[in-house]
Amino acid sequence: MRLGIMATTFERPTLEATLDAVAACGVQSVQFDLACAGLPTLPAQISPALCARVRDAFAVRGLTMEALSGTFNMIHPDPRERAEGLRRLRVLLDACGALGTTVVTLCTGTRDPHHMWRRHPDNDTPRAWTDLVASMREAVRGAEAAGVTLAFEPEVANVVDSAQKARRLLDEIGSPRLKVVMDGANIFHSGELPRMRAMLEEACALLGPDIALAHAKDLDHDGEAGHLPAGRGVLDYRQYLALLQRSGFPGAVILHGLAEEDVAACLAFVRAAAPDGLWSATSSSPQDRRQ
Repeated sequence: MRLGIMATTFERPTLEATLDAVAACGVQSVQFDLACAGLPTLPAQISPALCARVRDAFAVRGLTMEALSGTFNMIHPDPRERAEGLRRLRVLLDACGALGTTVVTLCTGTRDPHHMWRRHPDNDTPRAWTDLVASMREAVRGAEAAGVTLAFEPEVANVVDSAQKARRLLDEIGSPRLKVVMDGANIFHSGELPRMRAMLEEACALLGPDIALAHAKDLDHDGEAGHLPAGRGVLDYRQYLALLQRSGFPGAVILHGLAEEDVAACLAFVRAAAPDGLWSATSSSPQDRRQ
């Protein structure tokens, strides 16, 4: 596997300065957001010149864009909002080749009209699921046309709030262009944290072959997504990383949910928590690479 970070961890005035900060922390794998280039996450249009600038900035610094953030509320209660999100997602998908990536990340959304990561009781209704499937089918059509993989993230506040529902969605859509972002800190409803080990095992068993990207952050209580830097909470990272390894996941583990001052400690923690031989040479610490 490869260890990486979200570019939005670093607040800089320009794209190039942001990527300089990423490169300086010692990783090569990046989850990127067009906000780092002065655009919305889902812009109405993306110029060829900007695509070339982003791609060149990555190449010059030896960085890899493992994924591009494309989140919007896929079950927003207003159909017009969903339609606009899908239209802008298609713009992003069509630009992926020029930007230099093949994976776009999604959240499945919520019926809350104001915050796409806030739990709403109507998320559990059959109509919410029907709307999700309709949105996802359209999104997948765009991904198939663009040669891009979509990866959605199960999260307790969203309509896909468990590994079981993630498996259901994957099976219902039935496209090789639809995969999952696995985040071990996002799957515990209220009262479920004492079952951490069993739930992590079940999640990786259900989703392992379909994990396109993994996230690394932490939590100190259940009932909502984790918001802590990796190593600052109770997530069993040794088990989490070992399960990713056992499932055959070959991709990037992306740190997020951390401030810039946390980066060095979090990288060291996640490297140390991993089973022997987990990280690729480019993901090991500079000291390890010299040995």
